[in-house]
Amino acid sequence: MWDFSISQALGLMRRTAPFLMFRVIVYFGITAALVIVTGTGAGLGWGIGNFGDEEFRATATGYGALGGFGLTAGVIFFFRDYLLYIVKAGHIAVMVELMTGGEVPDGRGQIDYAKEVVKARFGEASALFALDRVIKGVVGAITGLVQGLMSILPIPGLSNIMGVVRAYLRVAVGLVDEVILAHAIKTRATNPWASAREALVLYGQNARPMLINAAWLTAIVYGLSFVVFLLMLAPAAAIVYLMPGAWSAGGLVFAIIFAWAVKAALIEPFAIACLLQVFFKVTEGQRPNPEWEAKLDKLSDKFRGMAAKASAWVTGAGRNAAPGKEL
Repeated sequence: MWDFSISQALGLMRRTAPFLMFRVIVYFGITAALVIVTGTGAGLGWGIGNFGDEEFRATATGYGALGGFGLTAGVIFFFRDYLLYIVKAGHIAVMVELMTGGEVPDGRGQIDYAKEVVKARFGEASALFALDRVIKGVVGAITGLVQGLMSILPIPGLSNIMGVVRAYLRVAVGLVDEVILAHAIKTRATNPWASAREALVLYGQNARPMLINAAWLTAIVYGLSFVVFLLMLAPAAAIVYLMPGAWSAGGLVFAIIFAWAVKAALIEPFAIACLLQVFFKVTEGQRPNPEWEAKLDKLSDKFRGMAAKASAWVTGAGRNAAPGKEL
């Protein structure tokens, strides 16, 4: 079935409880902001709508709600690199330290410790965000390579389900980039681009077990998220009922937002803890295979470009690169 221990992952969650609480505060704070600003927008729209008939009021309320939602989502998008830098990479740093037999502080000190580790390994937030984008692209290329190998297998009817398989695998590898980042933390790397390139080769030569476990975890993550969504429908509908005007889709939208918050704050860290177990286990004692490195060089422009970025990091040119800047 899978190669990870659920009990070990839950134990890791317990030992990183301060960081879990930090994630809860961040993601539920985002959820609260979305609900409050969306409700405020709906209220303003409803007030403006009172100058017209009932149909105009309903339309104005809907546009007000969408405007508030869009404004908040835009602010969140602006701070997305901070979420990756402090929340995601920081939690990974704490997990890796504990998984490799180290000790981390308790309470708020755990978060401060994580910030120091992430800064030492990846530099500024913009540099980490740029690295993460490249990693996602290379992981996607590796997944495409594995899919291509599957499609030529002489299995009757396989071509009919490959579309579903491709879509599922694209979702399943959504957390792999964070595992690649973990390699730099585990090895105490001083050059994140070189470390990520090495980790991607290790991932490529172990793609089969990694994808199998990622597929299992995807089913678990989205299964739990769907349960949370169902549980959140009633409170979400109650919030919409208290809002001025009538926004028929509001209950569904808020339930999805609540489910996303639980997934990001609590379910995803569990999945990462499981996937880290698998990656560290299957790559234990391995060195990057030159054949796989050559294969990835041929397969992905982004992977080839990582060598130049690693060299630029040594000279200091790539340490404060903007997310969209190519070195």
